[in-house]
Amino acid sequence: MKIIVVGGAGFIGSAFVRELNKRGIKPIVVDLLTYAGRKENLIGTDYDFVQADVRSEKMHDIIKEYSPDIVINFAAETHVDRSIYKPQDFVTTNVLGTVNLLEASRKFNFKYVHISTDEVYGEECGDENSPLKPSSPYSASKASADLFVKAYVRTYGISAVIVRPSNNYGPRQFPEKLIPKAIIRTLLGIHIPVYGDGKAERDWIFVEDTARIIFDVVSRAEWKGEVYNIPGGQRYNVLEILKMLEEVSGKEVKIKFVSDRPGHDRRYCMTTSMKYEVTPFKEGLRRTYEWYLNNRWWWEPLINDKFFVEDEPWLTV
Repeated sequence: MKIIVVGGAGFIGSAFVRELNKRGIKPIVVDLLTYAGRKENLIGTDYDFVQADVRSEKMHDIIKEYSPDIVINFAAETHVDRSIYKPQDFVTTNVLGTVNLLEASRKFNFKYVHISTDEVYGEECGDENSPLKPSSPYSASKASADLFVKAYVRTYGISAVIVRPSNNYGPRQFPEKLIPKAIIRTLLGIHIPVYGDGKAERDWIFVEDTARIIFDVVSRAEWKGEVYNIPGGQRYNVLEILKMLEEVSGKEVKIKFVSDRPGHDRRYCMTTSMKYEVTPFKEGLRRTYEWYLNNRWWWEPLINDKFFVEDEPWLTV
């Protein structure tokens, strides 16, 4: 099986590369290496690498050269705060990048796996057939991309599936996101900004579980545009997570409440008919904390990013 992993140097993408290696598969990784895509994430893995933008014609050249059986697309702008700050980047990468790969699928006849998000359902607890109700520029861009996948399956007959994981956490996640930001700030002894009352709830899944389940989805897919939700089934709000971080780290977690994020959804949750095992949240949080504790070399160059340093970065729009 020949697989191209687009966005394979990112957080979930690099975890998926590790999962492929466990199964004896050496993928082709395509990544632009923007701020969150780093070759450091792929240390210890076996892969071929091509640097390219998911929106570019070069993607078609790469696909023609390697002639893959499957292309899986992790390439995306993913951080809601950044989408409030600069929504245009989310439209071009998440929507136009997806359409570019869909056009390639028409030409080269590969199977396409589209990685989406639970956020497309908004605050509703959605199953795979629920309507899409995105709230942020980020989730709107992902919902739009999902609809393009559906349209290409129906109009052009391409082979594709859509996968919607819940909130991922684990090693190698860029420190703009809640859990790595909280861990690193705790290690540095500085406060963690908490939006609103801190009771926004998310459904959490360890990234290695997501990678394994995505591979299983690929193995069972019918390739008719079907949707597969991957909920973690472990719902916690921000304050509950920070309390658990204190417990697993043995360190004081300093909290500073700040004004709520514009359009902030109170919860995300999904259901699915699939059966699978996931890592208990507290165990996964402990493993994540220990990884950041022991890999300062990985995150120290990243902590000048405004979405790590500032409490309300969208206010500079």
